[in-house]
Amino acid sequence: MNFKQVPKIVIDTNVFISAVLFRGQTSRLVSLWQKGAVSVLMSPAILKEYARALAYPKFKLTRREIRGIIEQELLPYIIPVRVKNRLHVIAQDPSDNKFLELAKEGKADYILSGDNHLLDLKTFRGIQIITPNEFFESGIDS
Repeated sequence: MNFKQVPKIVIDTNVFISAVLFRGQTSRLVSLWQKGAVSVLMSPAILKEYARALAYPKFKLTRREIRGIIEQELLPYIIPVRVKNRLHVIAQDPSDNKFLELAKEGKADYILSGDNHLLDLKTFRGIQIITPNEFFESGIDS
């Protein structure tokens, strides 16, 4: 039998918001993590940032809608990771370091991002940092 390793991914906040709120290529990620084709790593810091971003007034979501997205579309499908070590890699935007911390601690294969601070790194300790489109184009998800 051929057992294919399910890729472990870290999803940057901008990609998560695009995946759960908008139609388009990035929204394919939701079905991928829900059917187990990818494993989404999650830390408390990133979960908190996702909830904060969903609450931005421009999205016009109620607290109940935000809770529904987090509790029904995301949490049942994640792999929780406790981040023990802080990293100081991205000086221009230190808040982006939490994605590198999670990826390192959870032994991620990929960080999916639209953030140039992360994308400019290209790789971090063997972890590829790519856009969702690059992820789909590579056929990783098939």
